[in-house]
Amino acid sequence: MKILITGGSGFVGRAILRRLHADGHAVRLLIRRPDSELARSLADHYGVELCPGDVMTESALAPACAGVEAVVHLVGIIAEFGTQTFENVHAKATRNLVNAARSEGVRRFVHMSALGTRPGAASRYHQTKWSAEQAVRRGDMAWTVFRPSVIYGPGDGFVSLFERMSRYSPFMPLMGGGRMRLQPVRVEEVATCFVRALTEARSVSQTYDLCGPTPLTLREIIEAILRVTGRRRLMVPLPLSWMRWQAAVLEGSYPLLFRRPSPLSRDQLLMLMEDNVGQPEAAIELFGLMPVSFESGLAAYLKTRVAPE
Repeated sequence: MKILITGGSGFVGRAILRRLHADGHAVRLLIRRPDSELARSLADHYGVELCPGDVMTESALAPACAGVEAVVHLVGIIAEFGTQTFENVHAKATRNLVNAARSEGVRRFVHMSALGTRPGAASRYHQTKWSAEQAVRRGDMAWTVFRPSVIYGPGDGFVSLFERMSRYSPFMPLMGGGRMRLQPVRVEEVATCFVRALTEARSVSQTYDLCGPTPLTLREIIEAILRVTGRRRLMVPLPLSWMRWQAAVLEGSYPLLFRRPSPLSRDQLLMLMEDNVGQPEAAIELFGLMPVSFESGLAAYLKTRVAPE
């Protein structure tokens, strides 16, 4: 099968690309900088076809979709910067891509959403993810939507952040007291689901939660990271009221000073105020997953022994 991937150079995209290559699929990668070192490396290693373009540029999408049988749409952001807003990147870009894919006769569309996406969500992130899902469902193609929880693995932006922090800091911050619950899922399981869905007829017109087997509080997640790395650190709860003030300051200063998105936003805090848990059973059964505990997956990921408790 010939497949177009958007967001294929990212953390999850590279894992999916590896699986597609291993399964013998032909891959076209929509990428903004096809002359970059990363793009050339992906082309050389996996034999992907590089297609210059951006999901925000409608004129680039018809050529990208021409001649492919399926689209795997992964593009998303967690923080806004300039024109890279949630509305543009999640909702508008997905509408652009759906329209282009449909006009070029693409039959299959597999979409990356996020756990917690629903109508009436509090955060703009989830609101625009819902708009994107609705565009996919109205696209007159055989669609599947996946809603992952926090995804972890080599090169992630979650576990790696806390692991790096634990190397140098004598304490670990517990946002909002660390009581919110998450269900971290291995990137390999996410990649398996996306690739198997392409040829699994029973996944058509379905939406799946992708989560680990057990909900964990943020405190429990950080404690697991410390056990696996054999470190001891003081846990320091950070009140949400203080974090809202910090987020507002960072949102105003970070883009001006560093020309990049703020590492913390008020929209992210809205998401942290609610649990991010789901029902993974349907995906586990259909796609033949073999879930492991977060701590076991983490130990394999960090390639170190779990320190005794």
